[in-house]
Amino acid sequence: MTLSIYLNFNGNCREAFEFYRSVFGGEFENIQTFGDGPDDFVVPEDERDHVMHVSLPVGDSVLMGSDTPSWSPEPTQAGNNFSISYSPATREETDELFGKISEGGTVTMPLEDMFWGAYFGSCTDRFGISWQLNCEPPE
Repeated sequence: MTLSIYLNFNGNCREAFEFYRSVFGGEFENIQTFGDGPDDFVVPEDERDHVMHVSLPVGDSVLMGSDTPSWSPEPTQAGNNFSISYSPATREETDELFGKISEGGTVTMPLEDMFWGAYFGSCTDRFGISWQLNCEPPE
């Protein structure tokens, strides 16, 4: 179970993470573009190379990020450009925690099975903090 920070950018995520990698060292665990998504994932041509997800280990934690796509309902700006990501061990724990953390807040993406293999959802809690819960299936 991991608690990480997830950063959002307006098209310069790759540049920012190359900088963070130069500061902290190491290699990306994962980097995918919107163009790497499934065939039915419709992406404007000028956003296909934007980062859909990147993760960089930093010490005992992982710094993650992505570019905000143009079809996002809310543009990225200072104050909404980060969220806390938590990876519960089971779907049941994910359901329980998501219900609690989203109570009195706003569900921005209901929990569902995602194309990358995880059970994922996001919300903003009643204090205005954005959360992502990402339950990976056991290997």
